Amino acid sequence: MTGPNPTDHGKLGSKIHFICDRNGLPISVGISGANLHDSQALIPLMRGIPPVHSRYGPRRRRPAKLHADKGYDFDHLRNWLRRRQIVPRIARRGIEPSGRLGRHRWVVEHTMSWLNGCRRLHRRYERTADHFLAFVGIACTLICYRRTTN
Repeated sequence: MTGPNPTDHGKLGSKIHFICDRNGLPISVGISGANLHDSQALIPLMRGIPPVHSRYGPRRRRPAKLHADKGYDFDHLRNWLRRRQIVPRIARRGIEPSGRLGRHRWVVEHTMSWLNGCRRLHRRYERTADHFLAFVGIACTLICYRRTTN
């Protein structure tokens, strides 16, 4: 997933990207190379959100708003979210302190710590991205199962 070119300052390995709800349950999961910027993973993750059945009205196909940190502060991402009627709550680089997102960001950090608790994901042993993504999916399924049964 990363190239052998030493001048691109690329980090070897892979990153796990996910979108979770306000309870910390992963909704959409993806992986990428560690040298890929986080903002490039937002649109595929948003497209990967499945429809959610609700007791009230039709199925929801998108969230009402999205909280993200300064790594996602790009005009094309904000415009893309607004075109889909999603309110972007993204901290601005150089303007807003990242501490304002603390009460929303800890949910993501907590879910990430649950994923890091799976030893298989802490160090990548699989050679193919498909196998690694499958193990990430299994770990997210276990997180959802444990959260809903307690």
